[in-house]
Amino acid sequence: MDVNGAVAEGFEPVRDAFVRNFEVLGDRGAAVAVYRDGHKVVDLWGGTKDVDGVEPWEHGTAQIVRSATKGVAAAVLLLLRQRGELDLDAPVGEYWPEFKAAGKERTRVWHLLAHRAGVPVLDRPLTPAQAADPALGAEAVAAQAPVWEPGAEHGYHAQTYSWLTGELVRRVTGREIGEWIAAEIAGPVGADLWLGLPAGEEARVGRVGEAQPPAEASGVLRTRPKRAVADAYADPDSLTRRAFAAITPLPDENDPAYRAAALPASNGIATAEGLARFYASLTGEVDGGTRLFTPETTELARAARSAGPDRVLVVNTRFGLGYMLHGAASPLLTPSSFGHPGRGGALGFVDPETGIAFGYVTNGFRKSVTADPRAQALVRAVRDVVTA
Repeated sequence: MDVNGAVAEGFEPVRDAFVRNFEVLGDRGAAVAVYRDGHKVVDLWGGTKDVDGVEPWEHGTAQIVRSATKGVAAAVLLLLRQRGELDLDAPVGEYWPEFKAAGKERTRVWHLLAHRAGVPVLDRPLTPAQAADPALGAEAVAAQAPVWEPGAEHGYHAQTYSWLTGELVRRVTGREIGEWIAAEIAGPVGADLWLGLPAGEEARVGRVGEAQPPAEASGVLRTRPKRAVADAYADPDSLTRRAFAAITPLPDENDPAYRAAALPASNGIATAEGLARFYASLTGEVDGGTRLFTPETTELARAARSAGPDRVLVVNTRFGLGYMLHGAASPLLTPSSFGHPGRGGALGFVDPETGIAFGYVTNGFRKSVTADPRAQALVRAVRDVVTA
């Protein structure tokens, strides 16, 4: 397998793991980037740009990163708090009066970020076209009655996170969240990531699709989920199925119209370098440039707000304010790490303890929700390097 790019001295095990992802774990096209203390130490890519094509992946090829988008959206709300424009302890209805309907009067802003708002489902799911309209999405989630008392429990808001965060940002700033990210995060940091893909960038983005691991990988991949998890995904009335089906039918992720929409829960597009550079900028200066989070905001982001049984994912999960934390469901680098995976592939995170920021993107998605084996193989290789 031909792999392009470079690694700094000492990071050769990451290259080895990346090659093995293609040779053993069935990657079709992918890239990984790692920063340490604000400087890039890994920048690798290989395979094909499209999951079903032959055109080679190039430096700068981008892909949809699904729920890894949530980590970028969370940064918006935390930066608004850092700038004194948003109170995380305030009721959501203070900024968005319509949200107080149906028993949600006491829902706090931080409940949205920690997946405690109690509205992971929509009783009336939206079509892809409706979901792309931020006004319709906001109206639907504002009218939705919570399925648990807001703040009392937690469960992954797989799709509704889009309209919860997007509308709150619009109410506070007067700008759409994708516009805010472009102007206040991606631009200043120099990160190739977008929420609402500009038409001029479409040619850089590969086609994605499901890509099952090869048969010979069955010995190294766990292919059978726990019975409770399998049952939850099989039951159309479960919170699990209903949360992921808040948009029905599933959108075509290769449709330019879907990519041009701004859904903070699911359709951000990034290069591996852009995702890693974003995370590096949260906790330190990147190449001597912009740092986004103050130390106080970093501590807010990674302080556990939800831990234990997840009403939606049916496993134990740990969340800070908008970020998954290191744990059994989403093993990152060390207990200080925070970030977010994308269902079936992508992963981005930062680890303040070691100074590592990580980004992995792929065009071949698997059935895993959190700990994708390809991303985890790369994380283990990084861990071996920094802990040697």
